[in-house]
Amino acid sequence: MLILFDHSKPAPLRYALKGHVVVEAVERGWDRLVNGDLLNEAENAGFDLFVTADKNMRYQQNLATRKISIVALRNAQWPVLRRYVERVVEAVDAATPGSYFEVEVPFR
Repeated sequence: MLILFDHSKPAPLRYALKGHVVVEAVERGWDRLVNGDLLNEAENAGFDLFVTADKNMRYQQNLATRKISIVALRNAQWPVLRRYVERVVEAVDAATPGSYFEVEVPFR
């Protein structure tokens, strides 16, 4: 699966997503794109899944017409997230085209 990390995703998370190709938005020069424009570019480039910390995206965008899957992290701070990586891996592995899933990660 080809996965795009949003601007604020912790880079170490990519190593837990074995068997997937992970690209950060900044690597594509997409670090200035926001929401709809970023999703459009990702879909046009063939990305299967988008990992973000923007939990409001599902309210701000019409996701019903999207092919790309979205996994939203409730907390993207690596010191906490690293203890819950298996939740992210499960969400990524369960993603289907156009799906949206929020990964519950405590703030402590």
